[in-house]
Amino acid sequence: MPWKEICAMDQRLRLVTDYRSGQWSLAALCRAYGISRPTAYKWIERHKIEEPGGGGLKDRSSAPHGHPKALDAAMSERLEAARRAHMSWGPRKLLAFLAREHPQIESWPAASTVGKLFKDRGLVVARRRRLCATPTALPLTAGDLPNVVWCADFKGWFRTRDAARCEPLTITDQATRFLVCCQGLSNTRVESVKPLFEVAFRQFGLPRVMRTDNGAPFGSAGLLGLSRLAVWWLRLGIVPERIAPGRPDQNGRHERMHRTLKAAIQAQEPAANLRAAQRGLNRFRQEYNEQRPHQALGNRCPAHVYAGSPREFPRRLLPLEYEAGVQVRRVQMHGQIIWHNNQIFLSEVLAGEDVGLLWIDERTLRIRFGALTLADYDTVSGVIRYSDGRKTVRTHPKGRPGRLGKLGEV
Repeated sequence: MPWKEICAMDQRLRLVTDYRSGQWSLAALCRAYGISRPTAYKWIERHKIEEPGGGGLKDRSSAPHGHPKALDAAMSERLEAARRAHMSWGPRKLLAFLAREHPQIESWPAASTVGKLFKDRGLVVARRRRLCATPTALPLTAGDLPNVVWCADFKGWFRTRDAARCEPLTITDQATRFLVCCQGLSNTRVESVKPLFEVAFRQFGLPRVMRTDNGAPFGSAGLLGLSRLAVWWLRLGIVPERIAPGRPDQNGRHERMHRTLKAAIQAQEPAANLRAAQRGLNRFRQEYNEQRPHQALGNRCPAHVYAGSPREFPRRLLPLEYEAGVQVRRVQMHGQIIWHNNQIFLSEVLAGEDVGLLWIDERTLRIRFGALTLADYDTVSGVIRYSDGRKTVRTHPKGRPGRLGKLGEV
């Protein structure tokens, strides 16, 4: 026979029913139900008052019915009307605006209170949280010599007269301001970008560092912010370097070139199509490199001070080589390696690449991609500690299936 569950509502109803039957005294009922007399009187009176609705025995909120500093209806309507008239303004701007328009009102609510009011009334659209790549730890590389640091980015896109989208990819040498590439693309996918970098590397050689922002295709939300393009750079011996989000000043020389490029594009008639837009970009690149004096270069042109890199683009991309004592594992299609029947998830962009496993103590393996440390793996507890500070996860024992990145914190 199953146990019968008795909830508080059932006990209160039985208390009221027993009391109304007249067979029990209130004192006997309180002893039987283990409650005090004030509690019994409370539920009997509530049931008597609210019996038609049947809600007298329900628990009530303990929140106060009113608050002396709560927004009154007139203030709420004034704030809502101002918000609807200026949907892009935040609480602080709206409060400053209203204080100027209504100087007779001495006291205004706090910005946090106004923000909550807008949210409760559906006047705020929550922003979608976007995962971003991990920026490079400061300080960034000082590119004082040619080909030490190259900077790459996309100039803001624009449309041609045939409604085609043009995304100019720009690459500059940080020391000499030489504009290595200025090519208009229809998209920013790695399949379109990678051939342009290859052409630049074949013509001018390889830099030591490639500095970019955190957007695609330069960075990703994966391990260490690596993207397929960044993995290719690492294979070529180029160190990817990403600025912090919202800090274009960390790539200031390149952004200053973008300002000049934007002024040149706006000064021209809109291009008829992508081909015509590219002709305009080619003219700008030639003028910027060979004719326009640069004050930081002693009024010389970038082409007069730039020289190609002695590091040539390899004819064939050789596999990574690790020193003696390092065990090599091939990253599988979904971004994991196998160690003693345990799946260690790294990143899908490393699929097909070789990583090295090196013992750093009697129980810990360090996982590297070339000279880059990816994670430390505790072979006893099965815990992975990623080098970019992401959450620590535990592997599935004995190779049970599952994506390790979703197992949660240990």
